[in-house]
Amino acid sequence: MNVCPLHLNSSQANVQEFFLLSTSTIYEVQLLLFISFLLIYLITLVGNAVIILIVQLDAQLQTPMYFFLTNLAFLDICYSSVTVPKLLDLQLTGNRSISFYGCIAQMYFFHVLGSSEMFLLVAMSYDRYVAICNPLRYSVIMRRSVVITLKVCSWLGGFIHSTFHTAFLLRLSFSHYNKVDNFFCDATPLIKLSCSDTTMDEIMLLTTPGILGPICFILTLVSYRYIVISILKINSAQGRYRTFSSCASHLTVVTIFYGTGIFVYVQPMAVYWSANQFITVFYSIITPMLNPMIYTLRNKEIKKSLRKILFKESTLHASIHL
Repeated sequence: MNVCPLHLNSSQANVQEFFLLSTSTIYEVQLLLFISFLLIYLITLVGNAVIILIVQLDAQLQTPMYFFLTNLAFLDICYSSVTVPKLLDLQLTGNRSISFYGCIAQMYFFHVLGSSEMFLLVAMSYDRYVAICNPLRYSVIMRRSVVITLKVCSWLGGFIHSTFHTAFLLRLSFSHYNKVDNFFCDATPLIKLSCSDTTMDEIMLLTTPGILGPICFILTLVSYRYIVISILKINSAQGRYRTFSSCASHLTVVTIFYGTGIFVYVQPMAVYWSANQFITVFYSIITPMLNPMIYTLRNKEIKKSLRKILFKESTLHASIHL
């Protein structure tokens, strides 16, 4: 619970801008970090864009599984674009300031995209459950209307969840304490800066991720419980391996996403510590880069489609030169 200084009235207790945490004050280190984050961001954009392009160009990949995968790739592009451009500006120019409403907007869209990805991963696990446990009814259960509904609900859930958080945060007042203990605007460090009574905000911040996160994680685990049971019933070892490999990429992404997210958000406000920034860098910047790598390296169909597209391009160029 924070309290505004008594000499400040409500109009004085609202800052116009915040100052983000600088990762380093040494120019050489800042330049190195700028190059590193820029490379990660470019790999993220290219990797996820390639997945979207491959799925769109290959008619054989027009299935619910790859429909969800393209949505995940699009989410990852937007997710990293919310935080990385400002981080690059901070590293290159040292400009740590961000306007009050710019800060709120950054936090809002970060949670919209993060929550939407959480719900989308649940939808993807359900898709794998149906494909492996009910293969004969797959086309009936995962018909287009159901797939579209799951996608819309994922996005809608993200917007509702983030709007709820942001509305509570906008009720708070902020005094001259405007140094955000992170490299981007997030709910926890902003609540810590407020000079209002933040008891309800702290409870909501702890309980909402503490309820939604575990529920989504449990639903995912339930799907994989039935998937594992079905896989163990397959007689041949090769068949078990081939079936499990079809969902291994998704399981890897789920593990990384929930492992880092729970570490940062499902904890009391009092134990929020600076080391969280390193975990935040991982799940907000590095994870969107890893996702396309995980899916392309472990997915034979994606690799096959990529080789086919590249072969067509090389053949086309060769025929033009001839």
